[in-house]
Amino acid sequence: MIRAKPHLPTTTALEVLVHPRAAIAARLPALAEFVRTSGPVMPRSKHPAWLNVLRAAFDHEVYAVEAVAGGQTVGLLPLAHVNSLLFGRFLVSLPYLNTNGVVAASPDVQAQLVGRAVVLAEELNVRYLELRHERPVVHPDLTAAVTSKVHMRLALPRTVAELWKGFDPKVRNQVRKGERQHFSVSWGTFELLDGFYEVLCRNMRDLGTPVYGKALFRETLAAFPDDAEICLVRHGRRPVATAILLHGWGITEVPTAAALKEYNPTCANMMMYWRLLERSVQRGQQSFDFGRSTREGNTFRYKKQWGAVPHPAIWQYASRDGEVGDLRPDNPRFRLAIRAWQNLPVRLTRLIGPPIVRGIP
Repeated sequence: MIRAKPHLPTTTALEVLVHPRAAIAARLPALAEFVRTSGPVMPRSKHPAWLNVLRAAFDHEVYAVEAVAGGQTVGLLPLAHVNSLLFGRFLVSLPYLNTNGVVAASPDVQAQLVGRAVVLAEELNVRYLELRHERPVVHPDLTAAVTSKVHMRLALPRTVAELWKGFDPKVRNQVRKGERQHFSVSWGTFELLDGFYEVLCRNMRDLGTPVYGKALFRETLAAFPDDAEICLVRHGRRPVATAILLHGWGITEVPTAAALKEYNPTCANMMMYWRLLERSVQRGQQSFDFGRSTREGNTFRYKKQWGAVPHPAIWQYASRDGEVGDLRPDNPRFRLAIRAWQNLPVRLTRLIGPPIVRGIP
């Protein structure tokens, strides 16, 4: 446990502590309770157990930066140290997830947590600190931000019937078209993981993006046994569309979804998303998060047709070396690599993709 170095003025009652991996388990229940009670709606991606998931799946070194006052947790900043021979070192809150960063109501506590994270970034000699916020945190070291993407979220009604009535007629017709194809829809966890991963690997290859290792999804299901589940759509015995749902406190999110492109004309993906939304209403959720999208891009328009509206995604940076957009997929220098990846055999991408993507923040 490392005591915070003073970075911004604060009261003497506030302590900021850095818990390394070995100390996180003992603090996990208190940190999880703090996050759960920090707001009326809280996504599962904010849960501190993700530190264990990322450690087990990617072998990242992880840290929980905790602010304590009067013996009570008043702030949390989870961090993962991404270390890659290809791309360098980064400190991120948190890799894979669309949203994370500081959880603290007080601006002073927010600033103290960021200040300690900046010091840790210096100690680890990383290229930059990346905090995946939805609202900006004011701190002098956070000198850059990426705001080109938004979270697409749909407010959910209380009943499935109200949900269905709220859709545009075109959306309802596409869902019906998918249902006429006689696809089967299964819900489960580990028993569906192979089918899920089969679709994901094919989809990611077609997009030109390295695929995450299966261990990430196995660890996710293990960490949240009551709140993470797989939806798998099959045509006969063949998996054709799939998604992982994360049910949080008042909100369900889809961190990963995929469908085989040759099944696009069948509306298999439309039917699947209808089932995902239906599932969320049945669990009494208030909101459904489709994930991040670039404004007016293809995925943005896809999510918008369901009635989803954009919410800010503000990724803030304390940069020490290089431009913050260097490793974003839309960086023009990756266009040739993306086209080359799209021509690789899927079996090969399953082998070489996970070691590459684990080093990309």
